[in-house]
Amino acid sequence: MKGSFLKVASTKSGIKGRPSTSFSFSFFMPREFSLERIRNIGLMAHIDAGKTTTTERILFYTGKTHRMGEVDDGAAVMDWMDQERERGITITSAATTCFWNDYWINIIDTPGHVDFTAEVERSLRILDGAIVVFCGVGGVEPQSETVWRQADSYHVPRLAFVNKMDRVGADFDNTVKMMKERLGTNPLPIQLPVGSGETFAGVIDLINMTFRVYHEESLGATYDDHPIPKPFREAAKKKREELLETLSHYDDLLLEKIVHEKPIEEIEIKNALRKATLEVKVVPVLCGAAFKNKGVQKLLDAVIDFLPSPLDLPGVKGINPNTGKEETREVSDTQPLTALAFKVVSDPYVGRLTYIRVYSGSLKTGQAVWNSRIQRKERIQRLLLMHANKREDITEVYAGDIVACIGLKQTFTGDTLCDTQKPIVLEMMRFPVPVIFIAIEPRTKADQDKLWESLTKLSEEDPTFKVSLNEETGQTIISGMGELHLEVLVERMLREFGVQANVGKPQVAYKETISVPAESEGKFIRQSGGRGQYGHVKIRVEPLSSKGGFVFENKVEGRVIPKEFIPAIREGIKEAMVNGVLAGYPLIDIKVTLLDGSFHEVDSTDLAFKIAGSMALQDAAKKGIPKLLEPIMKVEVIVPGEYTGDVIGDITSRRGKILSMLPRTDAHVIDALVPLSEMFGYATDLRSLSQGRAIHTMEFSHYEEIPEVISDKIIAKLKGF
Repeated sequence: MKGSFLKVASTKSGIKGRPSTSFSFSFFMPREFSLERIRNIGLMAHIDAGKTTTTERILFYTGKTHRMGEVDDGAAVMDWMDQERERGITITSAATTCFWNDYWINIIDTPGHVDFTAEVERSLRILDGAIVVFCGVGGVEPQSETVWRQADSYHVPRLAFVNKMDRVGADFDNTVKMMKERLGTNPLPIQLPVGSGETFAGVIDLINMTFRVYHEESLGATYDDHPIPKPFREAAKKKREELLETLSHYDDLLLEKIVHEKPIEEIEIKNALRKATLEVKVVPVLCGAAFKNKGVQKLLDAVIDFLPSPLDLPGVKGINPNTGKEETREVSDTQPLTALAFKVVSDPYVGRLTYIRVYSGSLKTGQAVWNSRIQRKERIQRLLLMHANKREDITEVYAGDIVACIGLKQTFTGDTLCDTQKPIVLEMMRFPVPVIFIAIEPRTKADQDKLWESLTKLSEEDPTFKVSLNEETGQTIISGMGELHLEVLVERMLREFGVQANVGKPQVAYKETISVPAESEGKFIRQSGGRGQYGHVKIRVEPLSSKGGFVFENKVEGRVIPKEFIPAIREGIKEAMVNGVLAGYPLIDIKVTLLDGSFHEVDSTDLAFKIAGSMALQDAAKKGIPKLLEPIMKVEVIVPGEYTGDVIGDITSRRGKILSMLPRTDAHVIDALVPLSEMFGYATDLRSLSQGRAIHTMEFSHYEEIPEVISDKIIAKLKGF
């Protein structure tokens, strides 16, 4: 296979545990790597689990960087944005490429904070495998569950890395137990820690039964493998037997050897483990302490041994827009081009960057590609290999590559790029709805245009960031996933685009729905001397118990309404749903059935039926006893025992429902569902209640009907009563 591999200066490191060759990037030549030797992986975790620190160690040990960047010092290579370095968190996913034992690894480091979950979603969509990092003390935390569910939805094979084994209270066995109970997965330890906290000395490999000790003077780059210490031999033997027993369920050769008590080779264990991992039957669990430089090389080995190459996964499926039939594109350079745009970035130096994953075929600089969503040609001006915010020009990319493009002006997240003669549309990504909004106004007339330009660019980058105009007040409304999400976006607007603006207080993004079925009709008739307008529809609207958003069904028979007008009716209904009848909030979770109507052979138009559909929906919504819905957040609070009662009382006073309270070594973990409207300023209140010792995380759960007393107050306030 051909490809795009760059190798200029190679230097022998001579360090055990480091790759024998390190690469510096200058120009491209045909890739020496076959598809079997490529890994496209992502790192994901709950915030503060040590994911970015782990990524920094990977870059150091693979020779990609020559010093370790620390998150706490604001020097992490992958956290390159000013806001990331100031806050010590990852905000945007960053891509890079490195090499390990003659394998090419494309890595995407994703955010851990739930407000930036869209970054995880779009990364998982195009990755072949993932490393999920868990804190050895905290175990499975809320965002760990979220990213795990996202990975499940895309059927992504993954490894688990239990990090921070050097921290007081770290418990490897408890984390594995939590994975089984909370994630419903089949975690399979392939390592054991020797000690924990200050006594953490290294890791036992259950496959080759050795004990690895890392040298601190070389920052963990060198190490020695020893026999397993005597106090740990019995536990290691027992865990290895459990490993083999589990793998025998997925590998007949291993089962036969165990039954006949034949010796089992290391390669046979690895083959069985790889097979089960690729089928997402098991999740290999490793451990270490990235900050103390222990366990990362073994993690890299596991990436090579157990995570898939592009060839290990089935071909990508999509719909041919010309025939409407499903087609499959196999992973091959000889297949027609198929690529997915998964991220758009406004770069201050090179302009609009579009990140793509190439599934099949090849792509050259200057080549025209077909965007199958908008049915238009676009031209690739430049192709770039990314390393966080640094980039290298390349001339050609192939199946399995993840790169950035310049020149795609109308391509957005989720668009398919393909061969002009062989069109295909890959499945679009789905993102959660915004739950919070703020009003924003330019300070001066000169800032008006800059404001819209900046908001447009930011919304192109982030599918969960929405911009709209309140027609009544003339204010610009921006919506997002949480207070931090909007805070970061407003900061970027001020810093990157130099916009001076007044920003309002965060507001809850309420929704509306109906509680009973209702029927209505809409008639739009206009006569103005010449050709008129005529549209007439009858509809039934009913609530969706499954919370399905919006369903439209056409039950009109014969030529009562010509088929060509049905899409216009549907469009008119969807537009009317943007502003509900109760308080002007969007209408959700309804099913609309088109029952009847009539048309005029001359005067009927798409516009007339669109307006008629809109009128019918508005009328039916009023008859359907509309209700106001509010976003409910899943909240987890970790609080020392002496403050537990106060915290529970406070949550209850916020209309919260306590779901569970679990003990931890030095604290209690409280899970609750609380309305978002009651959670503004909670971080400050929680610090006061616990003398600064409690922490919390919050993510969107679902929409729920608001109690009538509170609903009436909200509506009265909106209407100025």
